Amino acid sequence: MPVTGRPEVVPDVAVEADPNQVGADRRDDAALTAALEAVCFALARPVGVGEAAGILGCSSAELGASVDTLAATLRGRGLMLQRHHGELQLVTRPEVAWAVQRALNPERPGRLSRAALETLAIIAYRQPLTRAGIEAIRGVNCDAVLDSLERRELVAEVGRQETPGHPRLFGTTLRFLQVVGLERIEDLPPLPQGAALPQLPDTDWDVAGPSGPANGSGG
Repeated sequence: MPVTGRPEVVPDVAVEADPNQVGADRRDDAALTAALEAVCFALARPVGVGEAAGILGCSSAELGASVDTLAATLRGRGLMLQRHHGELQLVTRPEVAWAVQRALNPERPGRLSRAALETLAIIAYRQPLTRAGIEAIRGVNCDAVLDSLERRELVAEVGRQETPGHPRLFGTTLRFLQVVGLERIEDLPPLPQGAALPQLPDTDWDVAGPSGPANGSGG
């Protein structure tokens, strides 16, 4: 056979997807979502997305897809997946917290004061904020109120401002999301135009210490 110097042209061949492999991929996705749910339930605490990806041995994109799937699957159920500041936690929905509280028979928590609610609303909608920033909006000293909100784990330090003195920056927590019944801080209702101070959604603001995770004392 003479050598022409030209490479042999191989015709394109259509390759059909293996239905068994496609099914396996789907099963893998479902298994990853189930594993994520199990990890969040077992740890019973906020789990960083990096930590979760490391435990499950998956990429951040794969974890993100599983987080979305799990959150959607839990809609209308007794548990919800909260996502806040790069952390995940499986918790009791506020609508059914009464049943959990009745089962565990906890002490009656304390109700938040009006000043605490105003401060919490400002932080929720304007975070991150320094103590001075909060006081500038409220017009009064808020040391005691902030201390109370921190003890109840509704707000926490989320960083330091890059100004002289490096004052603390405050933001809301997963506990806050659980009490207001939201999955993400982005789900807060938009502020009405011209509102002097933000207001939080109506909820039972009897809040004591740390909220329980999926295994019990949420709400």
